Amino acid sequence: MSKRVKGIIVTRLIVLLAIIIVPASIFLIFSLVDFRLWYSPFDPILNFWIVKILSPMVFSVSWLFFLILFANRFANTMDSFDEKISVVPSRLKFFYGINAVYILFIFVFPIVTPFISILSFASFAWRLTTFRKESWEDDSKISFLTKFVIVLMALIPIFCTVSIIPEFLKLPLYLWEIWKFVIEYLFIISYSLFTALSIGSLIILFSNSGISEYEQIFVDTTQKKSFTHVKVLEVILFGFFLFLDLNNYELINTIYTAGLVIVIFTYIVNFIRGKSKYGSFKSYFLGYFIAVVFIGSNVILANYFNNPDLSDFLRTWSLLISAILYIFVLFYTFITIED
Repeated sequence: MSKRVKGIIVTRLIVLLAIIIVPASIFLIFSLVDFRLWYSPFDPILNFWIVKILSPMVFSVSWLFFLILFANRFANTMDSFDEKISVVPSRLKFFYGINAVYILFIFVFPIVTPFISILSFASFAWRLTTFRKESWEDDSKISFLTKFVIVLMALIPIFCTVSIIPEFLKLPLYLWEIWKFVIEYLFIISYSLFTALSIGSLIILFSNSGISEYEQIFVDTTQKKSFTHVKVLEVILFGFFLFLDLNNYELINTIYTAGLVIVIFTYIVNFIRGKSKYGSFKSYFLGYFIAVVFIGSNVILANYFNNPDLSDFLRTWSLLISAILYIFVLFYTFITIED
């Protein structure tokens, strides 16, 4: 069942935002990155019209057509995808999901964009030349006009792709450098959020409801209990921890360590109490395990065992592995789901 927030279907809203953001981001990339034509790198006029105007327009229109064409499928994919990654607690999907989106944007987006463009233009040509045909028989033949228009339309994105493909493939390297710059801030945001949520879990644990009920409200729509006061506290703590970390207060390392201990403790209680109350209770072991590796690699190894190299290795790979898993499951779901 699709999740709703004040009557708005979340997955439909995400698809709508993607329809706006993806084409806009293509124009932004082509305006910021200095792509040059391999066959005429020093002709400013030709470079401007092909690199800055034609190519981003072709690629953005292609994605626009593709996203609109498969809007329902994308929405259904995200609904199904959310169920498939239920091993990750809903409250911890934030810092996994954001990183997965960026890794997807770095490595997958530049590679698939030319193929999406060719398929989109060919599909548009097909629909344009066959929309009058009401039914198709097994022995129906594709007219020469349809074939000609498909090839003609496909040549446009092929031309744009061939024109910039040597440098377009450098885009992942360009985005990777940006990712390396912002990753430290991503870590800080993630650590602060993780610790704030852990403390919120501990508060619920010692309330009359118990942490198991706190987890179940994210997967059981019949739950009517409200934890608004805990959510407000988590937001305040998140901002406070973010402030401490950004200003290099030593106290934050102790807080992060406490958060790590809390999440291990709450997981154990969550599992024991949840199993006793819910026959279909989700223990989230894998999700918590990845989170513990993610936080522990920085908190313990870097600050207590003075091994920053191993810490950087573990935390980077914990992000990459979680992102790869997200992307793999997303694509598999999109391919196999039924409309």
